[in-house]
Amino acid sequence: MSELRVIISGGGTGGHIFPAISIANEIRMKRPDAQILFVGAEGRMEMQRVPAAGYPIEGLPIAGFDRKRLWRNFGVLIKIFKSKRKARRIVREFRPQVAVGVGGYASGPTLSVCGDMGIPTLLQEQNSYAGVTNKLLARRARRICVAYEGMEHFFPADRLVLTGNPVRQNLLHPAAGRAEALAALGLEEGKRTVLIIGGSLGARTLNESVLHHLALIEGQHHLQFLWQTGKFYSQEIAERLKAQGCPKNLHVTEFVADMASAYAVADLVISRAGASSISELCLLGKPSILVPSPNVAEDHQTHNAMALVHKDAALLMKDAEAVAQLLPLAIDTVQDSARLQLLSHNAQLLAKPHAASDIADEVIRLAEATQS
Repeated sequence: MSELRVIISGGGTGGHIFPAISIANEIRMKRPDAQILFVGAEGRMEMQRVPAAGYPIEGLPIAGFDRKRLWRNFGVLIKIFKSKRKARRIVREFRPQVAVGVGGYASGPTLSVCGDMGIPTLLQEQNSYAGVTNKLLARRARRICVAYEGMEHFFPADRLVLTGNPVRQNLLHPAAGRAEALAALGLEEGKRTVLIIGGSLGARTLNESVLHHLALIEGQHHLQFLWQTGKFYSQEIAERLKAQGCPKNLHVTEFVADMASAYAVADLVISRAGASSISELCLLGKPSILVPSPNVAEDHQTHNAMALVHKDAALLMKDAEAVAQLLPLAIDTVQDSARLQLLSHNAQLLAKPHAASDIADEVIRLAEATQS
């Protein structure tokens, strides 16, 4: 078989980028000769994260539609036109045998162009409620890899493959044991730990939930809290903590670089309900309280969260109620050993540990079919 050439397109958030890199790594493991090119959106985080993972990337001048201020979308239409034109040039020069879309702005123009040119496409739909872009792209996709059952409501059933969502491989093999991870993160042995993460960009609601309960946190001497604020909010939070005082058992960081260690020490995780975050929590068997973001298309994070809540695999906290109720619920939950054990067990039952490998197999099969 000749050299394998694959385009992977999408990004915008860590929830799109990390699975994409995991798929690329698995393709490389199975086919060391593979040439893989990423196509992302200019100015988005994939333009740094993908090269750091060792892969080339091209950027498109793409942006998402503004659903609240419709008059701004004329400029978006121009960007889509320019993006399709650039994507066509990229595809002609790279000559892929297959294209993979992982969601995010750039996947629309790239996979649309590949479909126009007869190149087989594979979609990876991470959420339990399909997005508009993937529903449009699915009309010509050869394979649609999904993470949840019941996705035939959105896609042709004969092209669906239930694979689960890929996760960052390094999470499965933390470099340090629990004691070393605690020390590295500045945490104490012997205290139950609550990890608070709002995703790679942070989350205002989760941050406000902590700031409104500093006195409550300070009173929990037998507990400790590791709080990732996100870069966008870090300066404001530092100023507010300076004014209000930071409890000694609250450990604040802008970004957790070593998520494997953070997960390893966490007895309970408070998180948004992005698809990648949920997949990681299930794979690691971490008890969690999920706070779906209200600022996402089709409210897909609530759908993601409910898939776990219905199986007693996570707790749900509505965004509108979180500031008042989230921290009290977390403190009660992390001290309830039976509840933690039940949530952990049920979350692991939902895990799909071979997702990246299974998707890579589908990608290679599509490429081989075009050459036969």
